[in-house]
Amino acid sequence: MEWFSTISLALGSAWTSGINLYATVSILGLLQKFGATKLPGGLDVLDNWWIIGIAGGLYIVEFFADKIPYVDSVWDVVHTFIRVPAGAVVAYAATNDLDPTVWVSAALLGGGLAFASHGTKAAARIGANFSPEPVSNWALSFIEDGIAMIGTVLAVFAPFIIAGVLIVFVLFFLWFFPKVFRAVKRLFAATAAFFRGESFQDIARKAG
Repeated sequence: MEWFSTISLALGSAWTSGINLYATVSILGLLQKFGATKLPGGLDVLDNWWIIGIAGGLYIVEFFADKIPYVDSVWDVVHTFIRVPAGAVVAYAATNDLDPTVWVSAALLGGGLAFASHGTKAAARIGANFSPEPVSNWALSFIEDGIAMIGTVLAVFAPFIIAGVLIVFVLFFLWFFPKVFRAVKRLFAATAAFFRGESFQDIARKAG
């Protein structure tokens, strides 16, 4: 069942990359660096200290940016163009020793899962930013970090569990997709307004 473990790791890591790319890369790299696992395919390059250090440094930046209302949504807009392709790359790298049909499919599915998890995260954040207090942002940020970290560990050590998590998430996302689409549209409009010096909330509500 090594093939199943590899595919589960590929897709699970792609999914967590859409939530927190830097935590995913850091954990994968550290697990291999300290001999806890042998990552498949091209993922073995992640045990390089330079990669771990850069990912860890960016995680620290994201940790604080993610706690600030509106800044977190601007950060999400920018990372739409980072997390999604990174999810596809992670899935490809994990499976590139397998048949080309597998790694092409994994890359496509990985990108889709990263988009779905990133979109769900962004939808939750744009909703939280309508709240007049920062507690919801902090709570969501810690929950997201926890999901990304635990999900990455499960992708490495518990392939059947992460496969089950992904199936449940996909079903939830299909039901939630219209709300995600509207929220992402509001997110981009609100971010553009933010840079024009207009009210983030007012423009976001109009865009909805």
